[in-house]
Amino acid sequence: MTSGPQRLPGVAPESPAGLVRFNTSKDSEALAALYEVCASAAWGSKLLAQRPYATVEALFDASDAAMAELSAEDLAEAMAGHPPIGRPKPGDPTSSREQSGMAGAPEELKAEMLELNLAYQERFGHVFLLCATGRTGEQMRDAVRERIGNPPGQEREIVRTELGKINRIRLTRLVAEGA
Repeated sequence: MTSGPQRLPGVAPESPAGLVRFNTSKDSEALAALYEVCASAAWGSKLLAQRPYATVEALFDASDAAMAELSAEDLAEAMAGHPPIGRPKPGDPTSSREQSGMAGAPEELKAEMLELNLAYQERFGHVFLLCATGRTGEQMRDAVRERIGNPPGQEREIVRTELGKINRIRLTRLVAEGA
């Protein structure tokens, strides 16, 4: 008779409880959790297909690889899951937390950010996407100012990189102890 937690083959014994939970959850539950991380069905399907993950770093590597392989349509689907900077989805603690640097920003900055968001969206056809965690409102404004002049192809790759950063932060929360 054995005691203690059940171990999955190929999964490190020191894996966080949240990673073990993610690895052993039903496909439908894991896919729903992945959709909360990234709204791309292709990205979520790729990560789901590679379970179980031995380590959090292996999950991150799989996320990065899946992000790199997203088509333009898949990338658009992922971006559609993000609200504009300065306007988090009502009732969504994730977008509110990630954009907290805009929460206490002066009204002038919020108004400028709205104008910049609209100009960016008109130019590129999607929301301005930035890994906003830990950034001030001024840093977010400066980033959109800097990027609005980029060529579309360059901007698409910057967005892909920013989505990858956001995904890592969200995956960390997903597999954290006690998650």
